[in-house]
Amino acid sequence: MSSRLAVVVIDAHDPEAVAAFWCEVLGWSIVDREEDGLAIGPAGGAWPRIDVFKVPEAKTVKNRLHFDLRAEDRSTAEELHRLETLGARRVDVGQSPEDTWVVLADPEGNEFCLLQRSLDDLPESERPSS
Repeated sequence: MSSRLAVVVIDAHDPEAVAAFWCEVLGWSIVDREEDGLAIGPAGGAWPRIDVFKVPEAKTVKNRLHFDLRAEDRSTAEELHRLETLGARRVDVGQSPEDTWVVLADPEGNEFCLLQRSLDDLPESERPSS
């Protein structure tokens, strides 16, 4: 038996803003609230979830863990535009011009990547199961 990813936790100075951003990006909603944070997740109670908890300090260095996203129902260029419209910004973490992904940051500077190929571009054998 192996472990299963249940929750990814994001520390945030403004949990509401960070959670709202990721809800829009992923099409998720708030599923639970606590005194110092909240949980977001997909419809129907599916897992994993993302917990966003308040911390007093701002982010100061590059993340050691980050999300890699793929466009699901649009081109990568269209998804990049959508993410930037939601408040993501491009950041330089030392990537090269030849890299096939775009490095972005959420409203508090947490890096994530948008991979070049959309889910529709992947061979059927590489697509995640629903």
